[in-house]
Amino acid sequence: MAIEKNITVSGKRKTSIAKATIKKGNGIVTINKIPYGNLDFFKKLVVKEPIEIARKILGKFDFDISCRVSGGGSESQIQAVKLAIARSIVKITDSDELKQVYTKYDKSLLVADTRRKEAYKPGDSKARRKRQKSFR
Repeated sequence: MAIEKNITVSGKRKTSIAKATIKKGNGIVTINKIPYGNLDFFKKLVVKEPIEIARKILGKFDFDISCRVSGGGSESQIQAVKLAIARSIVKITDSDELKQVYTKYDKSLLVADTRRKEAYKPGDSKARRKRQKSFR
């Protein structure tokens, strides 16, 4: 009896956090229990990037990936999902060639964007905005 292993990997973008669970299967990819084919056209293309690259390099894509994503806006959620999917595929295949192709194509497929919102300063209304001066 074959032991089926599930691997969980996370991806972050701004305040969005995505957790992707990958296992052997038929190539079904779901985001919050919705097939990724039902997404908007451009969001579907973003999620499809790491999957298509893996399909070309490995020759087949026989993994089921289910992602849970929360927090942030819709765009940052999609970016977090893309990061989590790419990381999970690299982790389960353990392929150096795939890792190099991802890095060469787009570094953000494997490395998270660490930019965050700047903190508010004391006595001011926003992070960079200063109080208006009156010279009269």
